[in-house]
Amino acid sequence: MTLPDAPASSTDRTFQVDLRGLVDLLSHHLYSSPRVYLRELLQNAVDALTARHAVEPHGDFGIRLYADGSVVRVEDDGVGLTEADVHTFLATIGRSSKRAEQVAEQRADFIGQFGIGLLSCFLVADEIHVVSRSARTPDAPAVEWRGRGDGSYTVRTLPASARPRPGTTVTLTPRADAGEWTRPAQVHALARHFGSLLRHPVTFDDGSGGTAVPVNPEQAPWARTYPTPGARSRALAAYGEDVFGFTPLDTIELDLPAVGLKGIACVLPEAVPAGRRHGHRVHVKGMLLSEQAEEILPEWAFFVRCVVDAESLRPTASRESLYEDDTLAAVRDALADRLRDWIARAAASDPELLGRFLQAHHLAVKSLAVHDDEILRMLLPWLPFETTDGHCTLDEFARTHPTVLVTSSVEEFRQVAAIASAAGLGVVNGGYTYDRELVHRLPEIRPEATVADLDPATLTAHLDPVDRETELAASAYLAQAREALVVFDCDVALRTFHPASAPALLVDSREARHERTRSRLAREQQGGVWGDILGALRQEAPRAQLILNQLNPLVRTAVTIDEPELARTSAEALYGQAAMLSRRPLRPAESSLINRSFLDLLAHALRKDS
Repeated sequence: MTLPDAPASSTDRTFQVDLRGLVDLLSHHLYSSPRVYLRELLQNAVDALTARHAVEPHGDFGIRLYADGSVVRVEDDGVGLTEADVHTFLATIGRSSKRAEQVAEQRADFIGQFGIGLLSCFLVADEIHVVSRSARTPDAPAVEWRGRGDGSYTVRTLPASARPRPGTTVTLTPRADAGEWTRPAQVHALARHFGSLLRHPVTFDDGSGGTAVPVNPEQAPWARTYPTPGARSRALAAYGEDVFGFTPLDTIELDLPAVGLKGIACVLPEAVPAGRRHGHRVHVKGMLLSEQAEEILPEWAFFVRCVVDAESLRPTASRESLYEDDTLAAVRDALADRLRDWIARAAASDPELLGRFLQAHHLAVKSLAVHDDEILRMLLPWLPFETTDGHCTLDEFARTHPTVLVTSSVEEFRQVAAIASAAGLGVVNGGYTYDRELVHRLPEIRPEATVADLDPATLTAHLDPVDRETELAASAYLAQAREALVVFDCDVALRTFHPASAPALLVDSREARHERTRSRLAREQQGGVWGDILGALRQEAPRAQLILNQLNPLVRTAVTIDEPELARTSAEALYGQAAMLSRRPLRPAESSLINRSFLDLLAHALRKDS
């Protein structure tokens, strides 16, 4: 008989936390540097003051920092903690006093939300000493909490005289290896770095006996009043230069009341590589969150650097970046609108500023114009392009050339630019990022303009044919040239075109080369019937064309060569020179041909002279 299985027994257990391991995890994976310990202490002090103002709205409260090399102390006049609060919040990892029921409805007023900030102090000290007195409980005693890096802590009640007023004092005795972050000058610098825009007064004392100095003596520059708009503009530009280290081309004020965001965007005075995104300086409720917050602006806005202070953006657990949510997405879109508005104002009222801006940042504007019809209509006539008439705007170019031809690559433009210009064709280099797409949209702005892709047949159609007698006289040479260049899928023709100094023009496209390469590889890999079919298809692949210029003296001499070997060598040399002038990457076979033809011609010349 089979007995039923005995019911499995289970016991609920509690996770055991190795505090040293957790601190190591924070230092290597959550926080970017031990310096954040001071930011976390300042943040806790600011949140305590915020809670105190909820209890006493008209109180005069502040934060005091002290560092003399042997200790670091942060004291605030905040709401403080009772003994029960100390056990609940300081001794429980992950629980924050900002989550208490009595302040739950005010969570949006606090910077911190995660309840692990105090652990960052173990990055620079082995013990955290906290003395606190609650402002919520009348006649509350002072409470002392000592937490140690090994995970142990002690709590005791102190007489009221230990802390006569409500608030909290956190004292750290730095480890020997933490001197870099706890020296008086460094503590003061960190306080300025993180807290320069805090709304509560913060002072610093280095223990030398002098007067404590203010850390944040002034309001944010956009929150101050100025006698004139010009004075305001100069003050914002000076602040941007102080923060970022460059003189802005212009400053754009940013103000989004819905999320409590204020700040400035500084327009970079010089171009930056395409796609390179600068980090932006983001404060949340006055506390510096990040200097590298790329996510605050869209990718195309790499021509500005921003410094902003916001109320409603959510920091991540490390409080060193922003949490990606619907609010951040809405802020990003709204700030993008502010940048578009600035461009529109410059286009409408300050052409000189717009010109300097476009000279430095036309690539960023082209990126925006591709996706933004309003910017396209507004700025496409102003944007510079490389053309056969030099660098000019499309508006200027279209006045001279009603039909605008655009190349698909830079190398194609370089192949044809000189000859197309001599033939009176208007060609725009469409090989740069966004340019080809924008040129094709020119008729939306200038309906009378016609835009078309440059086709090799279009160019060759504008080259003058030679007379029949000349072509017959050169036919033997042309046959030798075609035979020599068949390995490169290249045909040879004789035409006349300007400038006469150009002996030959190689007309080819990247797409045609790719198609020929694909067909050749497919044929090599297939046999039998499939090989024959692919071979037939290969015959239909577009071929390159070497067009010899009958107006060039060298070509007129070459076509009279009756020695087959020399004819082949001269044709290879003309092909190699035309390939190099196209500035496209040479294939190994072409490089070999150029070297071989040069040496063969040199050897022929030496034999002739001997």
